[in-house]
Amino acid sequence: MTGASLSSSLVEHGLDPAERSAKQSLFDLVLAAFGTLSSGRAPRHVLWVPGRLEVFGKHTDYAGGRTIVGAVPRGMLVAASPRRDGAIHIVDARRRESVTLAPAGADQHRFRQRRGDPTCGGETGTPRPPGSSYTGWRHYAEVVARRLAHNFPGASTGADIVIASDLPRASGMSSSSALVVGLAAMLVRLADVGARREWQENITSRLDAAGYYACIENGRTFGTLEGDAGVGTHGGSEDHAAILTGTPGHLAAFAFVPMRDLARVEVPPAWRFVLTPCGVRSSKTGASLVPYNRLSRGTQVLLEIWNSAEPPAVSLGAALGTVLAADGVGLGPRADPLGRLRELVRRSRVPDWSADALERRLEHFVREDARIPVALDACRSADAALMGEAAAGSQADAEALLGNQIPETSALATSARRLGAFASCGFGAGFGGSVWALVERHAAQEFASRWHNEAFVAVPGPPLTEL
Repeated sequence: MTGASLSSSLVEHGLDPAERSAKQSLFDLVLAAFGTLSSGRAPRHVLWVPGRLEVFGKHTDYAGGRTIVGAVPRGMLVAASPRRDGAIHIVDARRRESVTLAPAGADQHRFRQRRGDPTCGGETGTPRPPGSSYTGWRHYAEVVARRLAHNFPGASTGADIVIASDLPRASGMSSSSALVVGLAAMLVRLADVGARREWQENITSRLDAAGYYACIENGRTFGTLEGDAGVGTHGGSEDHAAILTGTPGHLAAFAFVPMRDLARVEVPPAWRFVLTPCGVRSSKTGASLVPYNRLSRGTQVLLEIWNSAEPPAVSLGAALGTVLAADGVGLGPRADPLGRLRELVRRSRVPDWSADALERRLEHFVREDARIPVALDACRSADAALMGEAAAGSQADAEALLGNQIPETSALATSARRLGAFASCGFGAGFGGSVWALVERHAAQEFASRWHNEAFVAVPGPPLTEL
């Protein structure tokens, strides 16, 4: 097993061949760190876990709306083998950091956190007591291990794990969800959790697995698999759907609550996505946590207002199903549920939520959700003008209605159009993050070099793949 062989395997699974050399360097780094950790033994499992491009569907998934997404050609490699003592030792080879999670239920310190881990050439850190709060990637690792131990008691999840990522951190490309999915999927494999009754009763497909991994992150219960606090964000599952089920060269449309796979559409061969982080990190468990969760809470308040006066719906999208139906057929309990909800909102009295703020949140949800069938049509017909119009509307609505854009993302979307992109838009959780642009294939590399020093061409790649 070498970095060259792993990168070649990933290309065979659909990765853009232009990414081969960069992936070989990343994979060599992981394998070298794993060799140090395991006295030269090869890992039992190696997983590629991509990041996510969100084309349209800003803050719609958790409210039962639709999104259109793809797996990006950058992501995380996860290499692992089981440990007999039940501890989970994770090394980030690129950051030269590690964390050790003690066996579930052990009467000892649950964590040892290291910066500059000895397996990477650094010094040992100091154990911390049970219940300590951890930040950054270690917090996500703790959440994954805790949830799996709770849902699958007795599972032997002990592991030596090495990770490394070439995704920009906190950039809106789902580096945190890739970490959650990568660690959870690896531990499920090592402990053979898929053979357990609890798993088989709840998870029968990759899309189900995506939904469960999303619930690990947001803390919700999945079927009979009881939830907990999660990582603290009240997010949805579009990231996990793209990471687990993306199709190389294609975008995928999903509906949510419950999650459904709606359509796959090829990115027109003459088009290329170019992505760039804006340079301002958007940490959903840091400074962006409160405004991020408020956007989620807004849709919940709207649903509560609807359910207090109308037959209860499971999501805002379900309540507005007549308006949001892709084919325009079928009538719900009212011919105009959107008008009815607007009427209820204008009469509402909700602490910390003005009627005006709720109307803006509702308007954004309806407009953004409606862009999904438009984007599918634009891709099918290679209609650059239609895609550009949808992107301009999405960006404008994110700025004026959603309020999750910052000057840097707005400026990048504008400059992309000025430099020749026919469509551009911010994406991700917002309050920082990234911007995508669509350009003609022949101009993609030149455009990227002129647009931003971190911009890269992104042909949608393979989903989570065992190499």
